[in-house]
Amino acid sequence: MRYNDFGIDFKYLLVNDRDRTFGLTVNTLGFQPIPAHAFYPSTEHPANYYFNPRSGRVLSEYQILYISKGQGEYSSHTVKKRIVKKGEIILLFPGQWHTYSPSLETGWNEYYIGFEGNIVDLIFKNGFISTENPVLDIGVNEEIVNLFSMAIQVAKEDKKSTQQFLAGIVFHLIGMMLSISQSKNFEVNNQDQILERAKIIMLENIHRHIDVEEIAKKLGKSYSWFRKSFREYTGYPPAQYFQELKLRRAKELLAETTKTIKEIAFELDFSSYEYFFSFFRKKVGITPQKYRDQF
Repeated sequence: MRYNDFGIDFKYLLVNDRDRTFGLTVNTLGFQPIPAHAFYPSTEHPANYYFNPRSGRVLSEYQILYISKGQGEYSSHTVKKRIVKKGEIILLFPGQWHTYSPSLETGWNEYYIGFEGNIVDLIFKNGFISTENPVLDIGVNEEIVNLFSMAIQVAKEDKKSTQQFLAGIVFHLIGMMLSISQSKNFEVNNQDQILERAKIIMLENIHRHIDVEEIAKKLGKSYSWFRKSFREYTGYPPAQYFQELKLRRAKELLAETTKTIKEIAFELDFSSYEYFFSFFRKKVGITPQKYRDQF
């Protein structure tokens, strides 16, 4: 018995001028099961999406392509030919030559969604997704498949504000794939566990001063590795992350307790009330007392 081989299911959408003002619109989406030794791609697609894998193509939109079964190959003008396996996502970019196809021996199942808009351009411009790293490993993930399935159903129903609903699903997909793929990068050699341990050490010692170089030593890592990896993992250098923890706790104490500002500064081990006052105002934009008054 063959599993997961539902029929081909895709939709091409019309986009009006008002939809485009939202900042992200979806042009196409679908699901294709490609059996072993089958012809690829399906000739049912319109001419502007149909392509010959030998010669490749250039799209005018972004696409997310998720392989849930089987494997194949992918290459582009920035990436040499490489194997793509189940659980991996291929990101396609407008104006970029690329080609891909399932293996004849295995075939594959693909979910895809094509979209465009100035919000996505900004995400790309700011480096969250890159033509240099277009294949992301997120593993076989039920929630990702559910999001694609939901998008297909929403597109079929074609109710009012369908484009805005689909835009929300695309944002969810992008956020999930970035989060999952980045987390998986740190699972090698339990790196994620080492960095999580560092976060716990900081949290448990929020009421005192700590030396981040000592944390690296305690974890058996060089400080250069620790600082680089911690920043990639959390988005903050270790020392700044610890400061952000203190700031978050200070906000909680100001909003939820009657402790004086001097008591809070002392409790969080700031060197002086004046330093805490200056630090808080610089970070938050208002004084500790004004923050307390607001909340």
